[in-house]
Amino acid sequence: MTVSLDPRYTRRSAMDAPSPPRWSSCIAGRPQPGPGPGGAFVLGALPGEGACPAIVDASLAILATVLADGPARVEVRRYDGPSCADGRCGEPTAAFCASVFAAGGAVLAGAMSGRFVYELRRRFRLFCKISPVVVWHELAEAGRLRSESVRGLDILLVRENASGLYQGEWTESRSPEAGRVVEHRFCYAEREVLAILDAAATMASRRRGGLAVVVKEGGVPGISRLWRDCAETVGRAHGLRPRLLNVDYAAYCLVQEPAAFDVVVAPNLFGDMLADLGGVLLGSRALTFSGNFAADAAAVYQTNHGAAVDLAGTDRVNPAGQLLSLAMLLRESFGLAREARLVESALREVWRAGFSTPDLNLPGTRVVGTRELCERVAEAARRLAAEDPSP
Repeated sequence: MTVSLDPRYTRRSAMDAPSPPRWSSCIAGRPQPGPGPGGAFVLGALPGEGACPAIVDASLAILATVLADGPARVEVRRYDGPSCADGRCGEPTAAFCASVFAAGGAVLAGAMSGRFVYELRRRFRLFCKISPVVVWHELAEAGRLRSESVRGLDILLVRENASGLYQGEWTESRSPEAGRVVEHRFCYAEREVLAILDAAATMASRRRGGLAVVVKEGGVPGISRLWRDCAETVGRAHGLRPRLLNVDYAAYCLVQEPAAFDVVVAPNLFGDMLADLGGVLLGSRALTFSGNFAADAAAVYQTNHGAAVDLAGTDRVNPAGQLLSLAMLLRESFGLAREARLVESALREVWRAGFSTPDLNLPGTRVVGTRELCERVAEAARRLAAEDPSP
């Protein structure tokens, strides 16, 4: 069973399309890493928990297919240390990531629960999170929104990752009058806000020139004022006019008129909320993914969905977000644009052929499990690589 395709769209068009820029290069002072001393890029794999180890393994198998006959070499280092069942980023995991970063590599991570990801970001100062919201032609009918409102959508959500509410400190006490009292303290420094806004503004200047800055002026007046003032400074430096939006109105506008956005930059909590809303625009939360970047070239790539513990072992998980995060890693950290396009194009070919996982509401498709979808993606990648052997 197949779906009808736009006659302008052919199998080769995705491979022939120009590769997007390396958005991580927009982070001020960030070097672009190259292969290690042995000529191979180093990829560290954190399996995660729940349903994630299976899709991380499938992603690595597809990576091997993509690299099979090409000139690029990637050394995969799998983390096999103690699990992080307590939801913390313990010393064994941190040491593993540090060794990958020291070799000039990047980390592909499955989702973990608890404080793990927040501690990982703080430990390695992964302050800039980039979440592309790109609606593939093949999935324009997959979501709850009308296809004409999302077709061709291309937004970059840029989130401050290492400060704000998620990186604050908290205490708990008890009083006779109030019972349990929980206090949470967090802050933003001007230097941190300028850094994330400068990265977002640089991306906007290389795209369509639109920059939306998300605040909450009445609810969080002090921090919102700092972000507003910094946005004006950065906007002048880049020749842009940032558009300030309160987070609730920004959420409304993203659904009501998503095509009006180009680059959206937000504090930690607000960016987290809007990234999940991006899953609605895409058609499934399982399609969301991101890269987390430090100024020293360390990077961690992940899906934006959770560990899906309830789906572990069911063969029902959509692996697309993990595969797209792998493609992002290949492009952003390794500069392997052709290999990144192979992963993306193979996935799109499988969708075009009429196969999808249960979460995608695509009319006229055949629903298959995780394993079969990944096998079909690997086969498509093998065929595309043979058709386009050029580096």
